[in-house]
Order: sequence, then C-alpha cells, then structure tokens
Amino acid sequence: MGGFFGVASKNDCIFDLFFGTDYHSHLGTRRGGMAVYGEKGFDRAIHNIENAPFRTKFDKDMRQMKGHLGIGCISDYEPQPLIIRSHHGTYAITTVGKINNTDEITDLIYQKGNTHFLEMSGGDINPTELVAAIINQKENLIDGIRYAQELIDGSMTLLLMTPKGIYAARDRMGRTPVVLGKKEDACCITFESYAYLNLRYENYRELGPGEIVVVTPDGAATLSAPGKEMKICTFLWVYYGYPSSSYEGVNVEQMRYNCGEKMAQRDDAQPDTVAGIPDSGTAHAVGYANQSGIPFSRPFVKYTPTWPRSFMPTVQGKRDLIAKMKLIPIHQLIKDKRLLLIDDSIVRGTQLRETTEFLYQSGAKEVHIRPACPPLIYGCKYLNFSRSTSDMDLITRRVISRLEKTTNVPDDVLQEYADPNSEKYRIMVEEIRKELNFTSLQYNRLDDLIESVGIEPCKLCTYCWNGKE
Repeated sequence: MGGFFGVASKNDCIFDLFFGTDYHSHLGTRRGGMAVYGEKGFDRAIHNIENAPFRTKFDKDMRQMKGHLGIGCISDYEPQPLIIRSHHGTYAITTVGKINNTDEITDLIYQKGNTHFLEMSGGDINPTELVAAIINQKENLIDGIRYAQELIDGSMTLLLMTPKGIYAARDRMGRTPVVLGKKEDACCITFESYAYLNLRYENYRELGPGEIVVVTPDGAATLSAPGKEMKICTFLWVYYGYPSSSYEGVNVEQMRYNCGEKMAQRDDAQPDTVAGIPDSGTAHAVGYANQSGIPFSRPFVKYTPTWPRSFMPTVQGKRDLIAKMKLIPIHQLIKDKRLLLIDDSIVRGTQLRETTEFLYQSGAKEVHIRPACPPLIYGCKYLNFSRSTSDMDLITRRVISRLEKTTNVPDDVLQEYADPNSEKYRIMVEEIRKELNFTSLQYNRLDDLIESVGIEPCKLCTYCWNGKE
C-alpha cells in the first residue's frame, strides 16, 4: 500500500511535511521519502524504514532540508518520491496504486523512444518511474496525468511537484482518497484526513474520482473535473484506515462500531467475553460487545514499540513470527473462558490458527472467530494490499479448489461460494473452521458491511469479496 502528504506554503514547509508524512506510517514499513523545492531548487531524501521508524530516519533530513513546496510518502515497495527531468522541466513525483499492465506499457514507451528504465533490486521497474514516463509522452502535465489514468490497468493516485505548485490527481475511480487541508499561509494534500489536524489545518475538501488539481499556498484550482463514477475501496474502513481517518465523510472507528453491531445482531454464540485482535479488530469487537451486552476484554495486548505491522515484511515466515511475537497474552483473561474473537479478516489463516492454538493451550474452553468482513475470494486487482502473487494464497481459494477438485474454478461457481445463503458457502465456511480449529466461525455479511459504511453501494469497491467491479 502506501500513503503521501504534500504541502504548499508561503513559508518553510518542512515541519508540516515531516509530521504529516509520518502520520502515514501505518500504511507501510518499507521505505519513506521526502522531496522539497525552495531557493536552492529540488532536494530529496529516501530511507529504508524497515528497522527504524520514519521519524528516526528522517530527523537529520528535517533539520537540513528547506523549501516552500514539499511532498512526502510512506511506501511499501518502491523508493520514492522520484525527481524527474523531462521536456516538462524538472518535477518530483510520488504515487499510490497498482499497475497490472506494466509489460504492455513498458513496450509502448520503448516504441515511442524511451531508451531505458532503472531496475530495482528485485529486477522490477519502479512503478513511479513508469508513471512519469507515461506522463512525459504528452505535451503538458495535465494531459500526461490524464493519459496515465486512462492507460493504467489497476489504479493510480499521485502527487507531482513543480516549482510552481503541486499537482494532485485522484485515481480515475477514486479507489484511494485525496484530501485537502487549509490554513492561513499554506495548503496541504493528504491520503489520511487526520494527518493535518494537529498541524492546525482545517478541512478544505476531498477530491472526486479522477479529479486533478494544482495546489498552491492560496488553495487548490481544479484542472480536470471529477468523474461521476466512484469505487472507493471498502477495505480501507475494515482494515487499512487509521481509526481517526474519514473517507467520503465516514469515520473509520464509527464504521467499525457499526460493523460489530451488525455482526452481533446475527449471532447466537454465548461466549463469556468478546475481544478484538489488535489493532483493527478492537473497534469491531467494541461494537459487538455494546450491541450484545457480552463483556469486552483484552486477552491480548499488542507490544508496539519495536515490532512493525505483521503483514508488511515480504517473507511470509517473518510476517508470521512478528505477528506471534508482538501479541502478549494475559492468561487470567484466557483460562477457562469461552472467547469470541473478532479479526478484521482472514487472509491465509496461518496467524489466526496459531493464535487459536495458543489460546487452547492457555486454557481457553472455546474460541469463536468472527471476521469483520466476508470471505476474501478474489485477490485485489486495484491496490497493493500484499505481495501475494496468486489467489491460491487465500485460504478460501485453497478450500474451494479442494472441494471442487480443481484450481481452475469457474467464476459462476466462485459466485456461489460468495453467496452467504448458498450451500457451497456453508460448506466452505465449515471446512475453514475445521482446518483452523475454531469452535465456530461466522463471517460478516457483505450487505451488512455495506450498510455499516453507510454510503451508496454503487460507490464502493467490493471486488475482493464478490468479484464485482
């Protein structure tokens, strides 16, 4: 995934840029970067933040960099922002999104005269560099950004900084957010809406799907009007978003309370206590406990000072180890208890199975699992939620393939497994329950999830659950 923050100020912007970018650290733990423009031109710093937080790595840069324009990012993959010299002049660029047709675009750029791309350590082309190459095919930046939005299969939201201001462009279908903040002498652009609140900015507005604006210290001017269709990622509320964030006016924490309440209304389990897998499962569990009247407890506490988020490392074994190490059990709240645990989702199932086994070993009588979203049946085509290369990484797809005795399950059959009222769905859930050794397993329903968000269903992307684009 990833996140960004940009500032256009009448004064030095580095303080706001540093802390605004740092507020996106929950969106990635691979690399961070900042680029500024000031009297001495462009300046940039990029650091690996896998083993140290953004603030630690960039503290020295913050004291040395100066500029009235700046963009920063937290990236879970490519090093960025990049500084590009082209016929448009020199600019800095950072992106959030996913490009599915990289090879096709690369060949097209070669045919039009581009001679080379720099390879990253894994041999891949830097997606942000590829986006810049697309933009440079056109005579002006606006046409270039529009061209990139049209050409890319997947999604692409970006910030592009020139000496005159910062261009902000939201993905064509609005799958990821872009929010503007304003104060007397500056304007900011952010992925997460809360990132500017403690920096004394006030809410300005959100960009619409595909909208392109140019931001200066005085505000933002629309250069390309927003489209009418939107498909913002619903998983942002379920898992990725920080509790204090809001997307399209809907707060993440409140949505998770709503979600837990809906789950409790459909459940007949009788546990002694309700708990959430920290962090994102906690708010769902609070909503469930409030609705059901079953006491909320924390049989696990998360040790956060030194452990990064478990899904971020690229090696699965490392992810599993970190997930296990950072959850500290409280045995007095586990022994002889019937526990109902809410997690944001079940992806591979490895971590949750180990957690459940540990609870049984610690004396738990029962472990009921309630994922806060429906079964993940389709790998995301639009955002880099993980580095999974196959749908078969999903426990649902492995179980479905086992039941259907083929890995090439037709979409009409997958649709049956996605239907919570079908027999195939019931069998799939039971197979997952047995494989992961839960006392019971009941997923949240998609209709309840959508109602918990509270915006028009046609504006939400639910592809990972039902395959509908």
